[in-house]
Amino acid sequence: MRISGSQCLLTGATGGIGQAIARALKQHGAQLILTGRRTDVLEPLAAELGARTLAVDLGQPAEIDRLVREAGVVDILVANAALPASGRLDSFTMEEIDRALDVNLRAPIALAHALAPAMVGRRSGHLLFMSSLAGKAATPGTSLYNATKYGLRGFAAALRAELREYGVGVSAVFPGFIRDAGMFADSGAKLPAGVGTRSPEDVAKAVITAIERNRGEVDVAPVAMRVGAIFGGLAPEVAARVTRRVGGDDIARQIIAGQSDKR
Repeated sequence: MRISGSQCLLTGATGGIGQAIARALKQHGAQLILTGRRTDVLEPLAAELGARTLAVDLGQPAEIDRLVREAGVVDILVANAALPASGRLDSFTMEEIDRALDVNLRAPIALAHALAPAMVGRRSGHLLFMSSLAGKAATPGTSLYNATKYGLRGFAAALRAELREYGVGVSAVFPGFIRDAGMFADSGAKLPAGVGTRSPEDVAKAVITAIERNRGEVDVAPVAMRVGAIFGGLAPEVAARVTRRVGGDDIARQIIAGQSDKR
């Protein structure tokens, strides 16, 4: 997919990772439509990048319909918006569960459902979904978040197979611990020595690579974490024991505490 000259819809543009993605897409020549709920962040970013803005709440189905109508032709979708959804399941209300599912999983699926037919008709386009290494390996205290990110991985993989013959690309990006911006950084959690991180700019580079090279999956994490995620998928019980021994439960508690007010 050629990014230059394309119309790109980016959700979750107001977060630090979303801003890095927006700037990378602009550097590669995209015409941007930026969405988010925080207009105080969205408008200055749009002014900097010469982008259109559409303030929407992706937890509201009617807002997604409005977004699709007002966006017009979209060549590339980058579905980046998500809620942390950290905490034990019994700590959530059903309203909070529904909102996490709506924003993290339903909204990307609904946007793909609305935008893919036109891409198929043009035999060109790309749909990119921001998952997480939490979509490959489960961790304590993130059952709801894991559910949405595992779901996105499965959806993207199957949709990629469905749209391949029509010239429409589908990708999923899987960040690990990202420093300086994003959910982990915002939580204030501290990692044990030796556990590496990546930057928002690394995530943005992965997005560009996935779109331009039509990569099905791109991980954004140190090698050890990528290997750990693979191992977690192959031997989840053993991987869970290893995670506990290296302090995974403590990290999870810190993240939960730092994100408890972001549901």
